[in-house]
Amino acid sequence: MPLLEWQDKFNLGIAPFDAHHQHLVMLLNTAYDNFVSGIPAETAGPMLDELVDYATYHFNAEESWMKENGYAKFDEHLEMHNRFTRRITEMQKDFVNDRHNVPLEILTFLAGWLSTHILSADAEYKQVADKGAQIEL
Repeated sequence: MPLLEWQDKFNLGIAPFDAHHQHLVMLLNTAYDNFVSGIPAETAGPMLDELVDYATYHFNAEESWMKENGYAKFDEHLEMHNRFTRRITEMQKDFVNDRHNVPLEILTFLAGWLSTHILSADAEYKQVADKGAQIEL
């Protein structure tokens, strides 16, 4: 059973970013399935790294597009990405240092943050794209 099920309401109608979001959800659910099936901690680390690396790639793509199109809420959106990155980095450090049951904590955090971020902050930049801004990645 997926931790976060893809729903039509997540589609922004911006093909590259929708594909990124779907890939993030797939990575999240794969990591969750592996966690639930009891994979060793050594295996969970690289999967979490891949998920965070892809999120970083996606953030960079969004931010580049926002800058190119003069998105009015760029600084606010950038700060959301930065807060996310700081938090997830802390969680990864805890996992590496074996301080907590961090894989489930990280995955739950990612699922909640991703769905909320797509439906609120990302939905706002969709209006810019709807006005004709080009999306080329």
